[in-house]
Amino acid sequence: MSKIVAIVGRPNVGKSTLFNRLTESRSAIVDPTSGVTRDRHYGEVIWGDKSFTLIDTGGMITGSDDVFEQEINAQVELAIEEAAVILFLVDVNSGITDLDQKISKKLRKASKPVILVVNKVDNASRRLDASEFYNLGRGDFFMLSSTNGSGTGDLLDQVIKNLPSIAVDSFDKDEQRLPRFTVVGRPNVGKSSLTNVLLGEDRAIVNPKAGTTRDSVDRRYKAYGFDFFLVDTAGLRKKAKVRENIEFYSVMRSIKAIENSDVCILMIDAEIGIHAQDINILGLIQKNNKGVILVVNKWDLIEKDHTTTLAFEEKIREKTAPFTDYPIVFTSVLTKQRIHKVLEQAVDVFQRRKVKIKTSSLNEEVLPILKNAPPPMYKGKVVNIKFITQLSTPYPSFGVFCNLPQYVRDPYKRFVENKMRKTFDFSGVPINLFFRKS
Repeated sequence: MSKIVAIVGRPNVGKSTLFNRLTESRSAIVDPTSGVTRDRHYGEVIWGDKSFTLIDTGGMITGSDDVFEQEINAQVELAIEEAAVILFLVDVNSGITDLDQKISKKLRKASKPVILVVNKVDNASRRLDASEFYNLGRGDFFMLSSTNGSGTGDLLDQVIKNLPSIAVDSFDKDEQRLPRFTVVGRPNVGKSSLTNVLLGEDRAIVNPKAGTTRDSVDRRYKAYGFDFFLVDTAGLRKKAKVRENIEFYSVMRSIKAIENSDVCILMIDAEIGIHAQDINILGLIQKNNKGVILVVNKWDLIEKDHTTTLAFEEKIREKTAPFTDYPIVFTSVLTKQRIHKVLEQAVDVFQRRKVKIKTSSLNEEVLPILKNAPPPMYKGKVVNIKFITQLSTPYPSFGVFCNLPQYVRDPYKRFVENKMRKTFDFSGVPINLFFRKS
């Protein structure tokens, strides 16, 4: 199961505007020209105490010979297939078009919740005009304005109701308590090879062609003092023939695998180095508050001297800044070099993710540091940090109580996080800081 929600519709109905509104960002380009959205955008939506991943898709076109439009359509179909809930967006100004009807017909085959959303409804007369969309045969719909945000609250309530709970596998109680280590990464970096070597069997197909792995490999590993579930990311399907579609599908399946894991083993190819897509996946791991170790595979193919490893590591951390506190293991699955080091590091990260620090220790060791280096004055206001405590979440989260939390800026929050990491060992574990009024 996944917590992925996809926005689907024809061009220029306001999908990117809605994406920006719900994710409270400006990451998707908005322009009156149709077809602007070609690269996919992923964002986290937080509503109450729930969250989900929102995907902005390109506008669907039928019967086009344009290679870019065909590519967009292929990616939209992948999004429909992988999403748990689909937002079908239409435009009240233009009413029902032939393309809307074709998209509606396609979505009937999806066998998953589809919420019809009528956009650009920002006055009473347009609310009356929206009644036309009952003719799509989808029953009740939601009316909103992506531009000013009216109606988005009711929509989000409905999305949350339709989102499935992350399924707990039907193992016995002892198995449910075991950690889940998920191998993620771009195509053809050696994920399936690592899984096969560790399991001691050819459980996953290995092929130089990207897109070999079709289904996720989920297997209990119990050997050499280790006991956990190892998950090889469900890979790319053959229909993803265009390179951009392959990358898009990689992220889609990585999202689903990451959501149900404890620690992610992010693999990269030593010959290629760290790629933008690797950084995207690392960001997804952080947003989902999962532990992470980075594995550099095919290290045996690199010509090395005494500085190669250090230089490679520094380059990786430079590209993933500001999050740089995670273990890096250089390995070769082919020669089985340091593969058990990967498992040792994954177990260590899992243990660090569960750590609970006493409130007395936090205030004795961290609070004096923050008192000596308080937040810079902002708008003439002085911020006093008074108290720190760990919150009862499944991953490390801390409440930092002060008099004016609204004046604590992001650079200082990163400063506090770095001090926490230096004082306590949180390598490979994203931590959350919540500044609250004391």
